[in-house]
Amino acid sequence: MNPDFLRYSCQIALPGFTESTQRLLQNAKVLVVGAGGLGSPAAQYLAAAGVGTLGMADFDTISIGNLHRQILFSPADVGLKKVHIACERLQKQNPGIQLVAHDVRIASQNVMEIISHYDILVDGTDNFDTRYLLNDAAVIAGKPVVYGAIYQYEGQVAVWNVKNGNGKASPNYRDLFPKVDATQIPNCAEGGVIPTLAGIIGCMQANEVIKYITKTGELLAGKVLVFDAQTLQSRIIKIGDTTNTHITRLVETIIAPTISVADLKKGIAENSIELIDIRTGQEREDFNIGGKHVPLDQLYSYIDKMNKDTKTVLYCASGKRSGEAVKVIKKKFPEADVFSLDGGLKAWDEAG
Repeated sequence: MNPDFLRYSCQIALPGFTESTQRLLQNAKVLVVGAGGLGSPAAQYLAAAGVGTLGMADFDTISIGNLHRQILFSPADVGLKKVHIACERLQKQNPGIQLVAHDVRIASQNVMEIISHYDILVDGTDNFDTRYLLNDAAVIAGKPVVYGAIYQYEGQVAVWNVKNGNGKASPNYRDLFPKVDATQIPNCAEGGVIPTLAGIIGCMQANEVIKYITKTGELLAGKVLVFDAQTLQSRIIKIGDTTNTHITRLVETIIAPTISVADLKKGIAENSIELIDIRTGQEREDFNIGGKHVPLDQLYSYIDKMNKDTKTVLYCASGKRSGEAVKVIKKKFPEADVFSLDGGLKAWDEAG
């Protein structure tokens, strides 16, 4: 056996898996978008399996609330950039591969250039804008995407945009969900997620990547696997063999302006900010930092009444719902002086 392949001897021993198969992995270039709950286990197993070039794209920092499911990180890493710590840990795990850190927010302005260097993409994102953007860019560039999503006790896995034998592409994310309903922003932070589910779905994503690169097994192309962590039951939903969408351009990314906890506290002290709590009534009763209470499902009818010239800050538990809401407001009123509290009430609590 090639001495360089000794660490891979157990997978090379598999029926039909040879040193030539390992070279396919060695020559592959995989981009994992999101170094969080899904990206952590997916990247760990792709690195361990010997994927030659592994890119990690993330712009966020590590927080205490990440650690129960983002297993690449430790308490000592809190406040540091996810992508740099992830690449550092993965390089130690396998010194024989190349790690590439993309410390950027994936946006319409940079996505095509970034993905151009990779063969297959892993969607480990946690917001709709990036998920749709990555999907659309992959379709335009002709690259497959391994999709994963988790919420509470349920996860999903699929492989989008794979070329069929007839030369046509398999379905993509927009075949399943043509567009996001902004009024149905998922309550991920409060709804929660069982940490083991992130590991299960992330490993499934890595498994699909390995199958694609090594041309083994049956891909989840044109299908979605739905997994229930409470019952350990799974089902596969068939979507179809060929995409029915026609994607030719990217939707411009709207980035929600944010405000730090320190700047918000200063604005509150100066009475220069209008504060809006967009959480549910129960959440507000449990804890709040003041301001008007306009639940998310009522916010969209409230937008027209907002004073667009007053500096307004929306807040929720983690900043995700308020960020999505700010994007909606900015799309309708681009000049509105509106912000999302960066990190939400979690960041407020951590700041003390």
